[in-house]
Amino acid sequence: MANRLYSFLLPLLVLLNVSCSETNTDASRSEENVQTLANTDITGLATATFSGGCFWCTEAFFERLQGVKAVISGYAGGTGKNPTYQEVSAGRTNYAESVQVYYDPAQITYQELLEVFFATHDPTTIDRQGHDVGHQYRSIVFYKTPEERQILENYINQLNDAGTFNNKIVTEVKPFNKFWEAEEYHQDYYKRNPNDPYVQAVAIPKVLKFEEHFRNKLKPEYRAE
Repeated sequence: MANRLYSFLLPLLVLLNVSCSETNTDASRSEENVQTLANTDITGLATATFSGGCFWCTEAFFERLQGVKAVISGYAGGTGKNPTYQEVSAGRTNYAESVQVYYDPAQITYQELLEVFFATHDPTTIDRQGHDVGHQYRSIVFYKTPEERQILENYINQLNDAGTFNNKIVTEVKPFNKFWEAEEYHQDYYKRNPNDPYVQAVAIPKVLKFEEHFRNKLKPEYRAE
């Protein structure tokens, strides 16, 4: 089952002692154009907002899915204006690292996005994903309509009832309020920083497992032959 993917990823998180906040954010980057909200056409697209640990990995998962047109890394779930990475990663705010997914609901459903989200992180740990520890790494789904909330709560109940995880899901279910776009150097971080220690040790193995498990949902360019 797709929602059991995390069981494949957990050993990697336990064994690799490197965290998102400790990595070198000055790593060399490619010269490719960076996708930001300012240069992205989101006309007619639906949005979904998730927090599931380091946003470099979460962004890389969602941007590979058919029907997803853009993924922007940022901060959500907190208060105060203009949070910065230095503040959020140091735990000096109540924001969580998040991604905002812009998708075509005719090609991929909200339910399918939820399935990917819960399969690619541990939703049973409070304020922790692997070696990324702190309130900024908590698990949250932000719903935008009563219908989304119902779909989300039903799916969480389904996962709990099925015993998909060893422990009960602690993912926060919160109404969407405000999403703050992260600094430009965080956008497309996985693609632009292949030599970053965190990307090498944690993100690449996780993304490869994700691509293997969700191959039928990937954009053609991400499908292994």
